[in-house]
Amino acid sequence: MTVGVDDGKGATAPSEEELAEYEQERPARRLRPGLDLVLSVWCAVVSVGVLAQVFFPLPQGTQFYLVIFLAAVLPMTLLCYRGFPGRRRTHDDPGIFDWVLVVLALAVSVYPLLNFDGYLERRQAPTALDVAAGALLLVLLLEACRRTTGWVLPIFCLVFIAYAYYGGYLPYTWALAHQGFNFDAIIAQLTMGTAGFYGTPLSVAASYIVLFTIYGAVLDYSGAGKFFINLSFAAFKRSRTAPGRTVTLAGFLLGTVSGSGTATAVSLGTVSWPILRRAGYPPEPAGGMLAASGIGAILSPPTLGAAAFIIAEFLQVSYLKVLGFAVIPTILYYLGILLAIEIDARKHGTTSAEVSNDSAWRLLLRFGYHFLSLFVIIGFMAVDVPPFKAVVYAVIIQFGLSFLDPEHRLTGRPLFKALAQGTRSVLPVVATCATAGVIVAVTTQTGLGLNLAEIIVNAAHGLTDNHTVVLILTVVLSGLAVMILGLAVPVTASFIIAAVIISPALVHLGVTQPEAYMFIFYYAVLSEVSPPTALAAVATAAITGGRVIPTMWQAWKYTLPAFLVPFAFVLTDNGSHLLGQGSFVGMVWTTLVSMLAVAALAVVTGGWVFVRATWLERAVCVPAAALLLYLAPVTITAGICLLLVAVVINLVRRQRQATAEEGTA
Repeated sequence: MTVGVDDGKGATAPSEEELAEYEQERPARRLRPGLDLVLSVWCAVVSVGVLAQVFFPLPQGTQFYLVIFLAAVLPMTLLCYRGFPGRRRTHDDPGIFDWVLVVLALAVSVYPLLNFDGYLERRQAPTALDVAAGALLLVLLLEACRRTTGWVLPIFCLVFIAYAYYGGYLPYTWALAHQGFNFDAIIAQLTMGTAGFYGTPLSVAASYIVLFTIYGAVLDYSGAGKFFINLSFAAFKRSRTAPGRTVTLAGFLLGTVSGSGTATAVSLGTVSWPILRRAGYPPEPAGGMLAASGIGAILSPPTLGAAAFIIAEFLQVSYLKVLGFAVIPTILYYLGILLAIEIDARKHGTTSAEVSNDSAWRLLLRFGYHFLSLFVIIGFMAVDVPPFKAVVYAVIIQFGLSFLDPEHRLTGRPLFKALAQGTRSVLPVVATCATAGVIVAVTTQTGLGLNLAEIIVNAAHGLTDNHTVVLILTVVLSGLAVMILGLAVPVTASFIIAAVIISPALVHLGVTQPEAYMFIFYYAVLSEVSPPTALAAVATAAITGGRVIPTMWQAWKYTLPAFLVPFAFVLTDNGSHLLGQGSFVGMVWTTLVSMLAVAALAVVTGGWVFVRATWLERAVCVPAAALLLYLAPVTITAGICLLLVAVVINLVRRQRQATAEEGTA
C-alpha cells in the first residue's frame, strides 16, 4: 500500500517510518542493501522450511521443531531491531554488541539439539551447563522482546520469576504463598518442559501464525490489497454515507492481508482520508472511523488476530470453532459502526464523494479470484482439514492465481519478497510468544492462576454475598485489567497473561472457558482504541491532522458495542448463543435483541434518532441498552419499552419541528 501520497491540498500523508512509532511493535532497522538481502534470503528459507514442515514434519516431534524455529528467528530478531532508539539514519546496521548477542543467541538456541533426548531426560536434574545456557536464553529472549515491544512485558516476566523464587518466603497463610523454587528448577521449567519457552504460545506462533503471515504477504504481493481497496471504492458511490461505508468495507478486507489493527488503519487512512474530507467529515470523526475500521478486521472472521489461534490451542478445539465464536459479535460490531456512520452523515451534513469510475461488478469479474483462497481456508477447515494445512493450500492456490494478473505475477523477485516478508512480519510475535512462556510456566509451576482467582472472588464476596453482583464486579474488574494491560503490551501478550491469570476467576464463578477466553480476547484487541493511549486512534489522528484526544473518543464511540456486548457472554445465561453455541433459534433471537441494544447504544453515543436526540432521549437509551443485553425475558421487555419511549419522544419532536417549519414557510 502506498503511503506518503499527496492529499490534493498540498499536504502529504505521513510515511511508514513516521507512523511506525504508533505501533505496539517497534520499527525495525533500515539495513544496508547487502545485509538486508542476506537476512531476506534467510527469512525466505525459513518460510520455505515452515511450509515444508506442514507436510513433512520432523520425526523428532513438535518440541524439536520449536527449538529449531526459535534458533532460526531469535538471532534475526536481534539483528532486525535496534537495542535503543537513536537518531534516524539512512542505514542502521547492527553494531559489534548486536553481533555478539546474535552469536550467543544462536549458540544457546542450538544447544538443546546437541543431545535432544538426553537434554529432556535431565529436566529433573539439569547440569550446570544446562542452567547456564537456559539462563542466557532467558536474557536474550527478554532483550528481543524489549527491542520489539518495549519494557513492559520483560518487566512482567522478571516479576513472575522473582515470585517463583521468593514465593516460598511468603507467610504460609497467604493465598499467594507456595513452596518456592530454586533457580535451577525455574530455568528447567522454562527451557526443558512444554510450559515455558517451547510451550503453547510459541507453538501457535511457529505452527499457525507464521503460516498466516506468509499467506498475508502472498495475498499482498499478488495484488489482493489493491483489489480490496478498489472494490470498496467502487461498491458505494452516490449516497452521503458511501464514504463511511467504503472505509468500513475496505478495513474489513484489508485486515485479511495486514493482520494488525493499527497497520490496517494506517494503510486505510492514507488512501481514504482525502475522500472523507472531500465528503465533509471533520478530522476527528474521520480518524475515529478509520481506527474502528482498522481494528475491526482482527475481531472478525476469517482471520481474526493471532490470539485466536492461542484460544483454539488452549481450548483444544478447531480454529474453525473459534471463527464460529466470532461471527455474531462481528455482525454486532459492524452494525454499530454502520449506525454511527448513518448518524454522523446526518450530523455533519456529509455528501457523496465519487472517486472511482470502475464498476464493482467489473472488478469482481476481473479480480474476484482473490477471494477464492479465503474461501478455500474456510472450506478445508469445514471438512476437518487442520488450519495449518488449509492455509498452505491457500498459499499455493493464491500463488497460482497471481498469474492471472500480469502486473502481480509471483515469479522470481516478487515471490522471494513475499516469502521473506512472511517471516519478517512474525518476528515480534515470536519474541512476544516465547517470552510470554515465562508467565505461563511460572503460573503452572506455582499454581498462581488458581490462587489469584481465589483472591479476586474472595474480594468480591467481601462486598456482597449475591452471586450475580459478585460476578458483575469480577467481570468489570477483569475487563478493566485486560484493557489496562493491553495499553502497555501487544494484543497477543495481554491475552496470554490474562488467560492464565484472570480467566480462572471467571471460570470459578461459572463462566465457561470459551466465554471467558472470548471476553478477554475482545478486551485485549480493544485496547488499541482505548484512551489514554489508543494506538490506532493516535495513528489515524496523525493522518487526518485531528486532535488526538477527541479522535480517541470518536474511535471509542464507533467501537462501543464491542466493549459492551462481551459482557453478555459472561453475565447472562443466554450469552453463549452470541458465541454460536446452543440452538439456532436461540442464536437468532439473541442476535436480534442485541441488535436493538446496539441501536440504543448508537443513539447514546451519536445523539440522533430521526432528528437530533435530546439528553433525555439519550439517557433513556442507556438503561434500555443494558437491559436488552442482559438477554432475559423480563429485562428485554423493559428495555424495548424504554427504547420505544425514546423513539416516540423523538418522533413527536420531529413532527413539531416539521409543523413549525411549515408555519414559518
